[in-house]
Amino acid sequence: QVQLVESGGGVVQPGGSLRLSCEAPGSIFSAAVMGWYRRFPGNQRELVAAITTDGFTNYVDYVKGRFTVSRDNAKNTAYLQMDSLRPEDTGVYYCLADGRPRSDWTYWGQGTQVTVAS
Repeated sequence: QVQLVESGGGVVQPGGSLRLSCEAPGSIFSAAVMGWYRRFPGNQRELVAAITTDGFTNYVDYVKGRFTVSRDNAKNTAYLQMDSLRPEDTGVYYCLADGRPRSDWTYWGQGTQVTVAS
């Protein structure tokens, strides 16, 4: 069983920045769309940002212009650069390696806490 390794969460003041990282095994990373999700009450998850194997990106509206998703294929690592953070960004963020539709597997990170408070 594979679990992605996340890091980079922490506590930051409003307007500050964090950079989340997510590392996956190379065989998984090279074939996966990498997504970042946040958790809501009831254990629901919302897609915040994603990047495909060939570099196309997508963002939820409220992070556009503030967050940037990227991937470093040499390091098998995806990143979420979070700038201009707001208190409402607070939550647990999870990364996902998604092999669909070519394959039927998905792998999740353990989650990392982001807290934005003054």
